[in-house]
Amino acid sequence: MSRFIEIVEVGPRDGLQNEKAILAPADKVAFIRRLEACGARRIEAVSFVNERRVPQMAGAEAIMAELPPAAGRSRIGLVLNERGWDRALAANVDEANVVVCATDGFGIRNQGAPVTDQMATLATIVERREAHGGPPISVTFSVAFGCPFDGETPEAQVVALAKDAGALGIREIALADTIGVADPWTVRRRIEAVRKAAPKARLRVHFHDTRNTGLANAFASVEAGVDVLDASCGGLGGCPFAPAATGNIATEDLVYMLERAGFVTGYDLGALIETGRWIGGRIGKPPVSALSRAGPFQVAAAATAGAA
Repeated sequence: MSRFIEIVEVGPRDGLQNEKAILAPADKVAFIRRLEACGARRIEAVSFVNERRVPQMAGAEAIMAELPPAAGRSRIGLVLNERGWDRALAANVDEANVVVCATDGFGIRNQGAPVTDQMATLATIVERREAHGGPPISVTFSVAFGCPFDGETPEAQVVALAKDAGALGIREIALADTIGVADPWTVRRRIEAVRKAAPKARLRVHFHDTRNTGLANAFASVEAGVDVLDASCGGLGGCPFAPAATGNIATEDLVYMLERAGFVTGYDLGALIETGRWIGGRIGKPPVSALSRAGPFQVAAAATAGAA
């Protein structure tokens, strides 16, 4: 197999936003540079949110100022509203990822607005970009499989949102299992349904491993034809507005699984493991990834000689 799977590294944003430790911008820049040295080419680097609500995301502009444009690399900024779009433009991000909650319960608690208002904001941002320019826009539909406040997220609800996003010309649509409740069979069905609703959009998936189904859901996505997956170095992550939400699937675990099967990711697995341990030291907790504990599979020389 030589199929390339693009892994979008979200550690500097989603990986850090739920941690108690608040890193200085310089540490975040160092983290991003280490990830790029590991092979990351698209990184969710910053979040243009209210720093009083999410202090871990403070310093977005300072971080971007230390990351001049580089060929073949894209630093993504998370955007929730027009104010966030304005900040993203001023900070010169390479991409803007607009988050829209798939349920009103999560939308009101996370972003202070119901779904209809968030979709209206998305449409306004798209119109502003078409009129005045700006970075490419993707959209992530959070709680696309289940909501901590509204319960199950109906497939029809997600499909309708994807159809509207496709009509706006959004180039990439991500389905996020924000609280880690999805299963591989539901993932496959939802991907197929969204693909029919927005056939021109590239699909991306974003899984949390809250209930130990993250890698299984990633497998199902790849089998369903998805070529872009989010992951977080060390398995860090979570949402401060989602009760009991834990980390994203670990980048090193995902890379191991895919490359063991023959897919291509462009990442250096050993460097990823070391970077996961490094960021764990910075935030005062060890990485939760399996590869940080077990390491990659290596056949001992003695065992190989004996087998021969």
